[in-house]
Amino acid sequence: MDTRRRSIAKSLTWRIAGVVILGAISYAFTRDLAATTGITLLFHGIRLVMYYWHERLWERVEWGRIRHPLSHYVVRPDLSEEDHKIIRQFLQEREFTVADTDYEI
Repeated sequence: MDTRRRSIAKSLTWRIAGVVILGAISYAFTRDLAATTGITLLFHGIRLVMYYWHERLWERVEWGRIRHPLSHYVVRPDLSEEDHKIIRQFLQEREFTVADTDYEI
């Protein structure tokens, strides 16, 4: 799941690209910088908020996700080699292999 800050950053970078494109198109049609600015800012302000909430809502949808069998466990950052061995054994017993996904231990 993305953090709220990550969702905001993704929204902003996506909108910046959109601002440039819509600004160029609007100016090409209107040749009026004030109208172009108003159209572009309003449109992208609305889209930025919509995209943020769209992303946050999709984070709640479980459909289409592959969950790692250990995802519900809290993991310490300082795992020992013995810890790694126990985790690998746990996954093997459940016939889950790292090769099945992008996950690593």
